[in-house]
Amino acid sequence: MPKDVILTPEGLEKLKAELEELTTVKRREVAERIKDAREYGDISENSEYDDAKNEQAMLETRILSLEEKLRSATVVDASDISTDVVGVGTAVQIKDEAGKSVTYTIVGSTEANPAEKKLSNESPVGRALMGHAKGDTVQVQLPNGNARKLTIEKIEVGG
Repeated sequence: MPKDVILTPEGLEKLKAELEELTTVKRREVAERIKDAREYGDISENSEYDDAKNEQAMLETRILSLEEKLRSATVVDASDISTDVVGVGTAVQIKDEAGKSVTYTIVGSTEANPAEKKLSNESPVGRALMGHAKGDTVQVQLPNGNARKLTIEKIEVGG
């Protein structure tokens, strides 16, 4: 049974664009590679053909995965996002024990990208922050076993 996929409107558009790219441009490219590889002769010992068929299998798997995510997606509407507590779609400014301040946007696991400061609601930090209000201090258990205290300074609609 597929798990619920929570997306922001931006995340939904990214998935749709990727799916469109894969089903149009990439499928044609892979089909062309397979056709060219067949022209090399015997396909039983043809590495170009094998590579192209493997690429086709991976491409089709990714397409099916994206279609399933889009089918089971719940899109968070910006007008429904409350800034009273941390939730999916909110940007939360936190301060750690050292006084370092950072702002993260809480997103569903599909959109998570720590490099862009987008944390999954299922990650250790995201899970710890969910449901807490401005001024709350939460303790996060890190994968290395250490604990970290974070204080919520500001909550706003994410962007």
